[in-house]
Amino acid sequence: MLSAVGTNCRLISLEAPLKLSESLPAFRSLMTDDTDTLASADPVFGKLPDHLLIEIFIRVPISEWAHISCVKKQWANLFREECFWQTALVRTWPLAGQGKRWPGPIPRGLSRRRYAALYIGKNIFQFDVEIDEIVGHSYLFLKEQLELSTVPLPGILHGTVIDQFIACGKSRDDAYELASRIWLAVINNLEENEHTFVLFKRLALEEDVFLPYPYSRSQEVKWRVFERLFTDFRDCFNLVDYNNLMACAKQNFQPIPPTCNSDGACT
Repeated sequence: MLSAVGTNCRLISLEAPLKLSESLPAFRSLMTDDTDTLASADPVFGKLPDHLLIEIFIRVPISEWAHISCVKKQWANLFREECFWQTALVRTWPLAGQGKRWPGPIPRGLSRRRYAALYIGKNIFQFDVEIDEIVGHSYLFLKEQLELSTVPLPGILHGTVIDQFIACGKSRDDAYELASRIWLAVINNLEENEHTFVLFKRLALEEDVFLPYPYSRSQEVKWRVFERLFTDFRDCFNLVDYNNLMACAKQNFQPIPPTCNSDGACT
């Protein structure tokens, strides 16, 4: 059954007459061989309509998609099209097409955003499909906000994530646990650069403000910030910052977790 998505893009069933067993080996050689091979193989794929190219591309491991988009401008443009991501979404997560929009402050977005959220939810958190997507969107929201040049108040970001899960029917305990897992995953995956260093210092030195449960961040999340500072960024400190952070850590964590010993050296 064919479903029209746009003038040149269609969702097609897996039973459509695609000779993928023949197309994929040639495609892989196109991706890996030299310029001469590319020139000779290009006409084969150049004649394929966009919806067939999409069916081939979504069967290639996602780790190769960036490489694919660099081969031809036409192919790069395909990865910007809603029809590509809609097809990839339905092929990878068939139940995603049945999902309803949810309430709450974090929107679902278009197919590309949904694909990224489901991929993150499956590969980082490994929940079922419905909660995968909500968790993935919450992860993307928090990470993107923390990467802004002007970061919103962390308490507001945490509250937004909590409110999202409560709006979707999760209990306060579940919302707290999910938000903590998302914070830990985001902290673990932020790049080691100056922005992250400044952000972590701000989070570590931030004064505790009393917030009712579940709107306060967990001790595990707070400690993970110190842990990354004292390991990944230990060579970036000046003496004043280092002493301030060690004093703050000793005040907030009694005893200090074994990552750092008594003289501040981290193991």
